[in-house]
Amino acid sequence: MKNTMKWTSLLGLVLTLMVFTACGGGEQIQTTDTVRTINIIGADEMKFVVAEAAEGITTGDQYGANFKLETILAAPGEELRVNLSTNSALPAIAMSHNFVLLTADADVDAFANASISARDNGYLAPDMMDWVIVHTAMLGGGESDSITFTAPLEPGEYTFICSFPGHYAGGMVGKLIVQ
Repeated sequence: MKNTMKWTSLLGLVLTLMVFTACGGGEQIQTTDTVRTINIIGADEMKFVVAEAAEGITTGDQYGANFKLETILAAPGEELRVNLSTNSALPAIAMSHNFVLLTADADVDAFANASISARDNGYLAPDMMDWVIVHTAMLGGGESDSITFTAPLEPGEYTFICSFPGHYAGGMVGKLIVQ
């Protein structure tokens, strides 16, 4: 009888673990239903572009089949995913892009200027990282990166830039407007 109870208990434990594992209980599953995704392309024209206008973004001039990304509108605390890809045939040392979202109080000009000489840190000024909310990797042609983050709780305008040398000055900049 003791052996039967041990086997029954062991079998119950194994079945429970199988069901728990099959349902994903052993890992954290992130649902993407509440995460708004924005697909951005870093273009050779030193612009952030999107393939089409979508709810919550505003666009400007057309570049080929794409449109310059001007603003991203977000609610305070909204979960956002930025998928950035670089579309370039140039070597990465000549043309790479990243997406850097800065705090509302950041001195964008100072950050961009200091980042020019921070090649070893992905063109992100190490002494000014407290101004960075989130950033992608620096991406050469054909590369992509994705970041998921929570929009700031404080309403306001938050600047995003590409920190590759000359790109911010060339117009690779936009605003995340939290309202």
